[in-house]
Amino acid sequence: MPRFHCPLPLAGGAALALPPSAARHVQVLRLQPGDAITLFDGRGGEYAATITRMGRSDVDVEVGAHDPVEREAARAVHLVVGMPANERMDWLVEKAAELGAASIQPVAAARSVLKLSGERAQKRQAHWQAIAVAACEQCGRNRVPEVHAPLALADWLRAQAAQVHTAEGGLARLVLSLRDGSRPLREAVGSAGRVQVLHGPEGGLTAQEEDLALAHGFAPASLGARVLRAETASVAALAQLAFE
Repeated sequence: MPRFHCPLPLAGGAALALPPSAARHVQVLRLQPGDAITLFDGRGGEYAATITRMGRSDVDVEVGAHDPVEREAARAVHLVVGMPANERMDWLVEKAAELGAASIQPVAAARSVLKLSGERAQKRQAHWQAIAVAACEQCGRNRVPEVHAPLALADWLRAQAAQVHTAEGGLARLVLSLRDGSRPLREAVGSAGRVQVLHGPEGGLTAQEEDLALAHGFAPASLGARVLRAETASVAALAQLAFE
């Protein structure tokens, strides 16, 4: 059954017009009045719904029963990604959303090819957020991971240091590293219910950037002896942690 993200407060029995993005998707699929669809608003669970009217560019639906089903990973994994360039970042966001990432923080590092600021950064953030929404519609997630605004790595680390993290559920802060002495990822995360995983862009983090992360409370962790691409590292880390 087609699924659509509807970032509006949903309730059984409500009649509403779908937001423009969902309405366009319904039009593309050539759905008709009377067809059944599924809606989710990101607050948990999903709703059965029925199309009641098709306009030229708008679609009305009647919301049905709520199903509290959740398909989230047992562990919340927050990715801090040294942005790979071009379509590789798009692919990373899509797969991270499918695999259950709780959030994605793009960062610019010394070796980053992709540099974003101002309006261009805002547009890319909106583009990546739309990719995350589409991935959740496809894979069955009812909570969309937030793709945060891109930041310089040093700025993000300073901002994190200024925040107070509660110990509830445990928080592991890990930087993927090829240094000798890095613990295997699963071992490094232990029993923590929440994890921040930081990794670099093409070419990886510099030694100075890794040192800065360690100084801000991150511990080095390894995915093995092979050197993975930036986008592959995210997928590998999520596959290990989110489904454990």
